[in-house]
Amino acid sequence: MIKLSRLLAIGLVAAGLSAAAHAQTFPTKPVRILTPFPAGAGPEAVLRMLAEKLQKKWGQPVIVENKPGANGFIAIDAFKRGDTSGHDLIQLDNVHLAAYPHLFKKLPYDAAKDFDVLTPLFRTYFFVGVGAGSKYKTVGDIVADAKANPAKLNYGSWSVGNPVHLGSALLEATTNTEMRHIIYKETSLLYAGVATGELHFALGTLATAGPLQRAGKIRFIAVTAPKRHSAFPDVPTVAESGGPAGYEMTGWTTIAAPKGLPKAVADKIQQDIDAALAEPDMKERFSTFGYEAFPTTREQFNAFIGAESAKYAEVIKRAKASLD
Repeated sequence: MIKLSRLLAIGLVAAGLSAAAHAQTFPTKPVRILTPFPAGAGPEAVLRMLAEKLQKKWGQPVIVENKPGANGFIAIDAFKRGDTSGHDLIQLDNVHLAAYPHLFKKLPYDAAKDFDVLTPLFRTYFFVGVGAGSKYKTVGDIVADAKANPAKLNYGSWSVGNPVHLGSALLEATTNTEMRHIIYKETSLLYAGVATGELHFALGTLATAGPLQRAGKIRFIAVTAPKRHSAFPDVPTVAESGGPAGYEMTGWTTIAAPKGLPKAVADKIQQDIDAALAEPDMKERFSTFGYEAFPTTREQFNAFIGAESAKYAEVIKRAKASLD
């Protein structure tokens, strides 16, 4: 028994040393990062800039492979059939990890079992946008009108289950109101609808709603963050604007690896990504899209994803939303 224990201990030490050595030499071949976002989209643009930095750091090609469409399932399927040593990674967002598990009765992936979520790339908050000539000056105005006219007010998004839809549904849930969700084929048409008054309001980021806001066709009356946005210090939070206390809605993306990646390798990838994201030019690119860094440990981030998933589950159940 003593000899067996010693042999086991030696084996564990050897395995640990082997994993550490593997992490030090990672990557040993080109790295592929799959993304469900189309070329030119904000999250994809950030990913390409990150890939360039990792390529310099690692001394190996880091290739971004776009596989948009089918709710991200095309990219996820390719990832699941790919390399499992960490040389295939994937970019995912909050919808893939926290919303879809509640919107589909059957998914072609398991968010908990198929991915090791390594680190967030960024997060972004949304602004409550209304037309420049809208009578609504505050979120409180919208809520009061919605209470007085059930199912008469409308808001928009580009699909069922995206953060803009679920953020608006969360506002309904937390104010006990009922409004109508209008779906547009394109984000440009969505925010044009806000500008013309076709929509009473819509949530939007600086990247999506910002152009019409800067053109004076949309007004931001609140931000869905716990504090005011540095670029818009005069725009109050939802709570400050007469909305529900504690209301918060974010969009975020992350890099994930195959489940079961050795911790030493996962740690190296995470640390190298975090170091790249901290560089000044990355922060400058973030500000262009209205993104912000989201520094956190892997354990804290996974706990955050769990909390987001629970929040979405309640909103989706109340809204009776489904994508099956």
